[in-house]
Formats: sequence, C-alpha cells, structure tokens
Amino acid sequence: MLAIIGGSGLSQLAILEVTERKVVRTPYGEPSGPLTIGRIRGHRIVFLARHGYGHTIPPHQVNYRANLWALNDEGVDGIVSVASVGGIRRDCGPGTLLVPSQIIDYTWGRAATFFEGAGAPVTHIDFTQPYAAGLRTRILAAARACGEAVLDGAVYAATQGPRLETVAEINRLERDGAEVVGMTGMPEAALARELEIDYAAISVVANFAAGRGESKETVPMERIPMVLDEAMGRVRRVIEKLVSA
Repeated sequence: MLAIIGGSGLSQLAILEVTERKVVRTPYGEPSGPLTIGRIRGHRIVFLARHGYGHTIPPHQVNYRANLWALNDEGVDGIVSVASVGGIRRDCGPGTLLVPSQIIDYTWGRAATFFEGAGAPVTHIDFTQPYAAGLRTRILAAARACGEAVLDGAVYAATQGPRLETVAEINRLERDGAEVVGMTGMPEAALARELEIDYAAISVVANFAAGRGESKETVPMERIPMVLDEAMGRVRRVIEKLVSA
C-alpha cells in the first residue's frame, strides 16, 4: 500500500475518496495528524499532512519518527513525499516538478533514528542511494503517461529552517553540489530506510533560492502560494496515474 506525505501546498488530497480518518499513537509521540485513509481509482491509499492539516507545524518541529512509525504500523510499503523546494540549478525555476536522486543533510538536533535508547543495537543502514530506484522509476513513468514534465534527478539539500537561506549559504550549498534546497527531506528519508519502506519524492520548486533568478535581491514570498497552487494540481495528476498504473 502506498502513502503520500503532503508538504507545503498539499495539506489535503482532493482526488482521495476518504473512507476513514485514524488517530494514531506511537512510541515516539503523536504524528502530525490523523492518517487519512481512502481510495484513488479503487486503490487503497494513506495520506498524511506533514505540517498538520492546518499547516501549523514548522519543518524543524515535525515529529518525523512518529509520522513514519504510524505509516509503517498501517502496513505501508511505499511512501511518496511531496514537498516544496527552492531552485538552485538554473533549470529548476518556479513551478518545476522534479524527482530528486540524492540528499545532503544540513539539519541538526532532529530525532533522526529509531536505533537509539537503552538496549538498542548499533545499526548502520546503507544510504548510498537514499531514494528507492523502483519507486522513482514509477513516478517518472506516471508523469510521462499523463503528459507532465518532471525532471529526473537532482541533489536535494535539507536545511534546518524555518527561515530561508542567505545568498552565502546558497552559494555554499551549490559548491557542495546541491541543486535544490528544502527543509523536510531529512530525517524522513533515512527513517523510511530504517523501516525498510520504499521512499521517493516529488519536489515542487516554489521559488528560486536566494541570489538566484528573480530571488537575486529578495525571495518574492507573495508569489509562492500561486506557484504552488498551480503546480500541486499537476502533482495530483501524477499521483493519480501512479496509483492506477
């Protein structure tokens, strides 16, 4: 069963025929909200709003462990993360959809593993390829099938937030090899790997990162909601095709 974790701009999934909303408790506290369970074209899907259904939880305060644990308990074997990002690479302008292929983690202080605490074994997961190849391929195929342009591959820089970055910080990220920047990609991807759940992402470019394109002097915050509203409609079409393929 597939789960969709919705980020900024996707706090609900209109194409989902809801059959149940389930409040879940986990050993790691409460997830961001109830699990919304339903069907898309007859296929059972779980949806969770990463920032809460009222978009009230900032990136650095999301209970990532509770979210992933709740989805695992529900029997999910694949997760598609949807999140907005800033574009660093020149062809990653506002409204671009892409499926990232690598991650650089700049976050700090977040509860980032299930393998800790009294009696927990020392465990090192393989994270060479942070996104599940098969699920990435399925997302890209779904995009092609419904005629949506989606870029294949980008290096995602996960920053702490909730503030946006300085020009100097974006310059540093670019030197490190980052091509887009967001605030929620980690530890979510690593926790999914620890639970052996396939995980891939659809990133939606909400704006050029600081110092790039139209954000050369300042990020035009007032334009972001309009960009996300249009782009998330395309994301929903890709998800519908992915589920029904």
